Amino acid sequence: MSAFNKTIIAAATGAALTFGAISAKAADIVDTAVSAGSFNTLVAAVQAAGLVETLKGDGPFTVFAPTDDAFAKLPAGTVEDLLKPENKDKLVAILTYHVVPGKVMAADIAGKQMMVASVQGDTIDVNATSGVMVDSASVTSADIEADNGVIHVIDSVITPGM
Repeated sequence: MSAFNKTIIAAATGAALTFGAISAKAADIVDTAVSAGSFNTLVAAVQAAGLVETLKGDGPFTVFAPTDDAFAKLPAGTVEDLLKPENKDKLVAILTYHVVPGKVMAADIAGKQMMVASVQGDTIDVNATSGVMVDSASVTSADIEADNGVIHVIDSVITPGM
């Protein structure tokens, strides 16, 4: 991990921390993502969008969290462009599209297909009839609990209007 990413993550969480370790207090969604080590781009984007305090809030939230590899699948320059201050509204829209109000565990949707409202306002197509798909992304790891919700890891970045 680069020094830049470590600085961004430390700024996003509001604390200096040891990577790979969870603090003694219960971990919120942001701290859980930081400790996982595979969401550096997501955490940097959440910080750039000004959403850290929201995702550290009471919730509960369900977050479909793209990994660093998922962000790397985007066309070259996309992430850097989204992190520019002039693109904050677009970044906020994309990130809040990955969040659903409430805590939805995998068992709650197993065998179902539905449209769910994202915090951004558009609906996400969730298909849990054979594995779990959210829009065009596959859930690769489910039910990572945080004290204010749950994270489901996805293999692609999803965008509103897909």
